[in-house]
Amino acid sequence: MAPLRGAIGSDKELEHVKTTYSIKRNAINQFKQALGRSLSDPLCLLTKCEVDVITFEEAMDTVEDGAKPSILLGNGFSRAWSNDIFNYANLLDAADFDDRNNELRDLFDRCGTYDFEAVMRALVSAKTVLESYGGNDILIQTIERDQQLLKDALITAISNTHPNRPNEVTTDQFTAARRYLSRFDQIFTVNYDLLFYWARNMDDLPPDNYSTDDGFRAGCKWRGHGTNQEAHFLHGGLHIFDRGSNIEKHAFSETGTSIVDLVRNNLARGRFPLFVSEPTSDKKKARIEHNPYLDYCFRALRNVSGTFFIQGHSIDENDKHIFDQLKKSRVEKFFVSIFGDENSEDNTRIKANARAYLESGISEVEFFDAQSADIWA
Repeated sequence: MAPLRGAIGSDKELEHVKTTYSIKRNAINQFKQALGRSLSDPLCLLTKCEVDVITFEEAMDTVEDGAKPSILLGNGFSRAWSNDIFNYANLLDAADFDDRNNELRDLFDRCGTYDFEAVMRALVSAKTVLESYGGNDILIQTIERDQQLLKDALITAISNTHPNRPNEVTTDQFTAARRYLSRFDQIFTVNYDLLFYWARNMDDLPPDNYSTDDGFRAGCKWRGHGTNQEAHFLHGGLHIFDRGSNIEKHAFSETGTSIVDLVRNNLARGRFPLFVSEPTSDKKKARIEHNPYLDYCFRALRNVSGTFFIQGHSIDENDKHIFDQLKKSRVEKFFVSIFGDENSEDNTRIKANARAYLESGISEVEFFDAQSADIWA
């Protein structure tokens, strides 16, 4: 193995080669499966026949009696409530890029995306190229400023487009979401918005006696260690703030000021919530490891076992730090949600990435229909 490592370069490069090989290997295996089926179904290859996508309930039926799976919630959890509010195009429309508005919006157009992190990655690449070729220092500083501007604009746009009050979600919707959430043990989310936070705190709604521990205690200060924390905001959230000596959360105040209003007031004073929006997995991991709350939540991923669901996540490489942690856990079965046509380009990539990032000697990956979960039904 030493000659190969020397030929490739760093450990990171070696890991990249392994991952790329794994993705291609899984794609070949999927093709072989389809080829085998084609003997009994000649149309199989023409229709990209794949492993069956089952329903959410069929996936839940595989969980052992008395056991509870854990789950990772992605943006699809929030978009299932309102795709109009929580889609990337809406966030871009609401974003304020200050005096760099024309340049940054043009960059989104040239990249052909609404995804803030994709544009941030483009800026990182541009900066790397300029530094390697002795580029103009002023231009490099402009790129660095634009990176920070994008991060700030993203969280401000999320705040400005966010529902103002929990009563904008109906009682029936909260009840459905709580019943869905109550079926899981440890709940992880990469979402910044408050929908999960609101749902878990609606204690007067069914199911009776359902509650989750988020690790925060007296004075809305996070303690984590020594608690039974079950709710983990892996990339921070609108309601979480780093005060330096403490990690604190906003709660609905006795004066009637909503969390969203508190966040907007803080943003107006230049105080940003705790959030991770770095453009690459490595940069996200570094940001996480330097914050006690985020690091605690991140480490909790390694402690899960049994069955693990991933709902509404695109399984992109920029969140590979999460999947690397999960791969080190004792999870035996991953169920990953697929939205829409299972053979679309996006879903083909999701399936290949999920297998490459999560399958191991002890774990396997299956897929379920995201819409069959009826989260907010």
